[in-house]
Amino acid sequence: MATTGFWPVKNRLKEVIDYARNPDKTTDKKFLDEDLYAALRYVEDDKKTDQTMYVSGINCPTKKAYQYMMATKQRYGKLGGNVAYHGYQSFVSGEVTPEEAHQIGLETARRMWGKDYEIVVTTHLNTDNLHNHIVVNSVSFRTGRKFENHISDHYKLREISDEICRERGKSVLAPSKFTGSKKKDYWIHKSGGFTHRDILKRDIDEAISNTTNWKAFDLYLKNLGYSYARNSDYRHPSIIAPGWKRPVRIDSLGEQYTQEKIRERLISNQKDITLYAVRIPKRFTPLMELQYELKEAQRMDGVQLVFALIIELWKLITGNNIDKSSPKPLSPSIRREVQRLDQTMKEYWLLCENQIDSAQELVSFIEKKSADISALESKRQKIYNRIRRPKSEEEKEQNKAVAREISAKLKPLREELKTAQSITEHYPHILELLETERAMEAQVKTQNRERNYER
Repeated sequence: MATTGFWPVKNRLKEVIDYARNPDKTTDKKFLDEDLYAALRYVEDDKKTDQTMYVSGINCPTKKAYQYMMATKQRYGKLGGNVAYHGYQSFVSGEVTPEEAHQIGLETARRMWGKDYEIVVTTHLNTDNLHNHIVVNSVSFRTGRKFENHISDHYKLREISDEICRERGKSVLAPSKFTGSKKKDYWIHKSGGFTHRDILKRDIDEAISNTTNWKAFDLYLKNLGYSYARNSDYRHPSIIAPGWKRPVRIDSLGEQYTQEKIRERLISNQKDITLYAVRIPKRFTPLMELQYELKEAQRMDGVQLVFALIIELWKLITGNNIDKSSPKPLSPSIRREVQRLDQTMKEYWLLCENQIDSAQELVSFIEKKSADISALESKRQKIYNRIRRPKSEEEKEQNKAVAREISAKLKPLREELKTAQSITEHYPHILELLETERAMEAQVKTQNRERNYER
């Protein structure tokens, strides 16, 4: 079976073509072990084929792909934007030979882009899973139109790849749900995150497993932070939580989430006598107490306090999937983001270690790091220039050592800059999550006062 995908290339076209044609990845290992130079000379011979190197061009010669693609762009005056598209096609270990993988890649590229675009197809042998790299010019040599990269094109590539694999007796993956309506969910899941629907489905399952009737089920969900946009009086009940833009229909979660199926599951729970003693999780108000404690203990304010608060809230719910008896007092929106805890901790420690506590201090930090990186990069470039024009081999080696030292200094600086920049993107979202939680806590306090007044 083969997995596929592609993405736009916005940097220099030559770099991505050079990467795809990298002989360290495309030359058979037996040639690398013996005589790489002979293998490269073999490919340069026009009387030979490219089978040993597994590098082929479609609508352009392999060695002049860059020149052909740039000529097409210049002819139609389309040099900006996405310069190319870089695709991949990866096979299950042991299912195909390098020759088969390359032929499948060529046929896939021809059917997908071959009528209009210049293409380079290579088969890399540097991993256990043989995989093809496909570089496609973004501009058509025939019409001058740019490839538009619709979500349907990704699905089409998968269909073409599966069709060719079937024709050659290879296995294929189960049908993909990667359609336009599921695009956002697909990328969230790919990055290890959760959607609103994932959290809701998990919470509904928990509510059902701990209750025996619809009234208790409703109360359980309410105490987890949900409310009904349409209740069970409607044919299709829908639920919403603070911070959500729109409600979710419960029966859209799957066959087991229609009203009839939920009631059946609740009734079946009545046979379990232990469920009558289940304690429905109650909301409490940790945010206000945490904010007061952190201010008093660490004298924090501003950006540091915001990050410390969200981390402490996430710590309250970490591990709740293991310990079902522990409460889940926080809003679904905050629980959905708990997978960011490690990254948020990293951002928080950067703030603390550099005594950054305001937006302006963060901006100044980013500007200084950027300036330091630019200065080191400029210094390294001068060293690179000396390496290219050395006075002696000894001087060349010395300059290489200096360049390596500068690179070693650049690595942590770039990491710090990347983390600081992620704070600027993450900070507004954390503020929004905390505001949602404050609103829920205020509602709980109001409800508690009303109950006490009624008594």
